[in-house]
Amino acid sequence: MNNLPRIHYLLLLTTLLTQLPLFQSSYHEYQEALSKSILFFEGQRSGYLPQDQRVTWRANSGLSDGWTYNTELTGGYYDAGDNVKFGFPMAFTTTMLSWSVIEFGDLMPPNELRNSLVAIRWATDYLLKTVSQPNRIFVQVGDPHADHNCWERPEDMDTPRTVYAVDAPNPASDVAGETAAALAASSMAFRSSDPGYAETLLRNAIKAFQFADSYRGAYSDNSNIRDGACPFYCDFDGYQDELLWGAAWLRRASSDDTYLSYLQNNGKTLGADDNINEFGWDNKHAGLNVLVSKEVLEGDMYSLQSYKASADSFMCTLIPESSSSHIEYSPGGLIYKPGGSNLQHATTISFLLVAYANYLERTSQAVNCGNVNVGPYSLRQQAKRQVDYILGDNPMGLSYMVGYSDHYPQRIHHRGSSLPSVKDHPEFIACKEGSVYFNSSNPNPNVHVGAIVGGPSQDDSYDDNRDDFRKSEPTTYINAPFVGVLAYFAANPNFS
Repeated sequence: MNNLPRIHYLLLLTTLLTQLPLFQSSYHEYQEALSKSILFFEGQRSGYLPQDQRVTWRANSGLSDGWTYNTELTGGYYDAGDNVKFGFPMAFTTTMLSWSVIEFGDLMPPNELRNSLVAIRWATDYLLKTVSQPNRIFVQVGDPHADHNCWERPEDMDTPRTVYAVDAPNPASDVAGETAAALAASSMAFRSSDPGYAETLLRNAIKAFQFADSYRGAYSDNSNIRDGACPFYCDFDGYQDELLWGAAWLRRASSDDTYLSYLQNNGKTLGADDNINEFGWDNKHAGLNVLVSKEVLEGDMYSLQSYKASADSFMCTLIPESSSSHIEYSPGGLIYKPGGSNLQHATTISFLLVAYANYLERTSQAVNCGNVNVGPYSLRQQAKRQVDYILGDNPMGLSYMVGYSDHYPQRIHHRGSSLPSVKDHPEFIACKEGSVYFNSSNPNPNVHVGAIVGGPSQDDSYDDNRDDFRKSEPTTYINAPFVGVLAYFAANPNFS
């Protein structure tokens, strides 16, 4: 027998294998990543920390929050690497943590489901305080300009804890609408384990939505809010999507036909047909369409068909083989959108891919992308590429989740992580005294396990620099959707 063709074949195979990027062949511990992605939220806590606090380099902070309004506004989360509590992204974080539990909680190990609910409750307890007074919503605590001028531990914080509130008839449709979504979604997450708390959440969600819908407009258009919210969490994309988003979550949480009618009657006027292919703290369109599609697919609610058409269209933009593909990818395969903190797009879009795949699978359907039919497997495949990229299958060979694998960012833009812990350095570190730690080239002394940083450039490069906040700063809303995605892949590492 002539072995020559076989030898040629083996040589060709060897050549091909050596040319493949190494970052495509890793194995990932999705369960470990899931645990760490949830743990991250304990490092972001504001307020009185509990006895079972696992992130031990943190301590109590922001204990007088709310005093200028003679009200109690302790708790909640710092949004990122600073010490400000921004209501808009915090509410979105809460919605996505809750959606993660609603959609994928039954796949989580019991202890991680419990940890996820604890993470949600840390936010919802605070959000309930923000809507506790009639015709008022508290939208932010902390002067961001003073805060950003200091490099200071939250435990040492002596910058103004300015309270930003919107009183009717002034508008806050965006923050109130997102708060309604967060409270409605979390009511579903708690329904089986704490029905009394779930009822409280739903009741307050309805109240928040009434404020949002009655006084329409963007919160950052109020003169007393603009200087605090902007340019950080200005409403850049309009408030209309939050009204539909809040209504959609109230429909799902309550099954009340009032909200079904709202979605049917206000879709066009509030821009549901705009086909905006984005999903994040400021723009809810793609998430709204996926969420509402569940009722079309599983409940035959054809009056909402236009939302499903938009969701289908969005999915087709993500599939490279589709003729309507137009999402930008980095050379290494990461979904890329300009503007910094790019991994927020990768995690939110991955969540929508996996959630929509579930809806399609339960109803044995696929998406018609013109030249190709796309089923659940293809959508999960796209999501898995993003997940694996974030966890280390990338040209840098770097996990963008801190504390996962042996190679991860060491100098993240995060005050509490980069300054010595109050347990190791009990002496007060003043506003400008922290600069020496900010400017240091040493790794952060406190490893913020589970934190996902902003991520690499469009060319997949990443410089591990504390001062490059667009790349090196973690945020709660990068992590929140990733919890659900990781829960899916931890339970289905070899999905089909």
